[in-house]
Amino acid sequence: MKEVNNILSKLESHIKIGTFEQLESDKIELKSLADGSDWNELYKSVCAFLNTEGGIVIVGIREKNRTYSFSGYKGEQNEEEKIKSLSTIFTDENGERLILNEQFPQIEIVPFLDGRVCVIYIEKLPEDKKYVFLKGEAYCRKMTGDHKITPQQIQAHREYKEELASAYELNPVKGTTINDLDVDKLNDYIIRLNREVKVETLKADIPSAISFLTRKGFVRDGQPTLLGMLVCGTNVFDWVGGRCQVDAYVDSLLQVAQNKQVIKDNIFQLMENAVGFVYKNIQVGVSYEKGGSQLPEYPEKLIRETVNNALAHRDYSSDGFVNLIIKPNHSIEIRNPGRFRQKQLLQLADKGQGIRLNRIIPIAKARNPKIADILKTYDRWEGRGIGMASLTNACLENQIDVPYFILRPENVSLFIPKGKVLDDIAEMWLDSFDGYIRQKNNGRKLTDEERIVMSYFYKSEKLNREEKFTVLLTPDNNHFSVITNLEEKDLIFRLPQDSDYPIFLIDKQLHQTDFSDELRAFFGPAYDGLGLEYQDVLNVVWLFTKFSSQEKQVSANLIGAYLFFKKSTYISDAREYDNFRRKVRNIINRLEEYSFLIRKQGNKPDFTVNPKFIETSLSKG
Repeated sequence: MKEVNNILSKLESHIKIGTFEQLESDKIELKSLADGSDWNELYKSVCAFLNTEGGIVIVGIREKNRTYSFSGYKGEQNEEEKIKSLSTIFTDENGERLILNEQFPQIEIVPFLDGRVCVIYIEKLPEDKKYVFLKGEAYCRKMTGDHKITPQQIQAHREYKEELASAYELNPVKGTTINDLDVDKLNDYIIRLNREVKVETLKADIPSAISFLTRKGFVRDGQPTLLGMLVCGTNVFDWVGGRCQVDAYVDSLLQVAQNKQVIKDNIFQLMENAVGFVYKNIQVGVSYEKGGSQLPEYPEKLIRETVNNALAHRDYSSDGFVNLIIKPNHSIEIRNPGRFRQKQLLQLADKGQGIRLNRIIPIAKARNPKIADILKTYDRWEGRGIGMASLTNACLENQIDVPYFILRPENVSLFIPKGKVLDDIAEMWLDSFDGYIRQKNNGRKLTDEERIVMSYFYKSEKLNREEKFTVLLTPDNNHFSVITNLEEKDLIFRLPQDSDYPIFLIDKQLHQTDFSDELRAFFGPAYDGLGLEYQDVLNVVWLFTKFSSQEKQVSANLIGAYLFFKKSTYISDAREYDNFRRKVRNIINRLEEYSFLIRKQGNKPDFTVNPKFIETSLSKG
């Protein structure tokens, strides 16, 4: 079933019973033409889809105040002519009229309720053809809205198009001829291209496909390009070497390269086999909430998008291959030839302020836009964009832990850690400062969404100190309203930097973990006479006593868990974890025996520092 049919089915149900579900997105727009002024809004949305990632406009339905209403598509002559002329109403930045027939592969009239709707499919413009203008303005799509593209963005894209003119993906492959292209592989691509809507006819042979091959950049000056060989070349490895190779293996703690596969193939099969390798070597559980469906330890779509992204954005001027490394129960690493552009790197070090930032600015400019477009045949109109947005979305939906990059001179590694950003460690950190956070938050607890965003910032800062680069959250991110709320409560603050993107750090107080000076002043010389493990326990009790809410019981179990997760990210050996907590419990007993700690109420295992320690210790002689 086509995705648009699924959306129409949902809309029909919501209109009939008066319910609402957010169905408009960065790829779906609803328009009613009942009012003549709505035509300009339609044109804006079409312009925005052309300039962004493409999409679908459904004409005849309106969404207003979280309610759907059906006006229908009448198909009157004037209305029909305007729809058919969409490919001719836009201009380039010089005001020259454009003919964009390829960007409008199909317009459908579909029965709906007691009338009809018109479905307009819009293909994104190739990067080297952007931007198009409507009455002198260019628009882009952000979430569910159409926004003007700024003059600065237009100038930046001009410079980007100059880079694309010499893109390596369009270089002819020396020694090849059109006889090295396979028509069956070409038709396989066309079938993928036609998955939702027929865009191109199948080809009988390569000579009859020359016009299409040239238009798509598969052939240049009569010779196959790297792009063409990757998509439909024969014996592709002989011609392009490591550029069509992925080395995938499982890095077990017990045995390195426990399971290895060297994949060499055209780009679609390369992606499919690499994704298949990941599925084969990660854990898959069962979701009882979803009727016993399989539940991989990493989001299924994210795996595909990450592999897709690696092949789309690698440096094809290098003959190096992509590495795909799975560490069981830990992470997936994808190591790519190449490096980030300097303008994508945001680095800041200020020892005086205790700040060290290493962030990647998620600029949506593909190194190989033609290859990126080819791989997006899996995700053309209804899907979300492929790239860093998918990483941060999965993270902020608490499906993975904070992803990070390690940069080297010749390659870049992306690490996707297993787990959740709001895991036991993050929960414990937030709980330890719960009282302090409530004071700043008008006495209320943080919502789950706020806790996830706070955890992202906290873990990101810790990773940055280890020279690991994390993705900068920008205003385009779906969670930015939460970020604004946290900023207003002073739980995060914005650095006063000259940057196009706001840079946020968490309240410095929330990083505090060492209270040695305060404990030394409180307990006197007796504190320095304690062993480090005893001091560590007192440090945790002091933290929770000072910053947590009174609701939190500071028990031996909590203290043991906090100290364990301070050194380990997860429990790999249950026996080791139990032994550690038992040791902490013995330390607490000794500290209670010597009056460093007391119980808050009777015999309950809820500890605090003894406010009368000096007096008590003197009385004990």
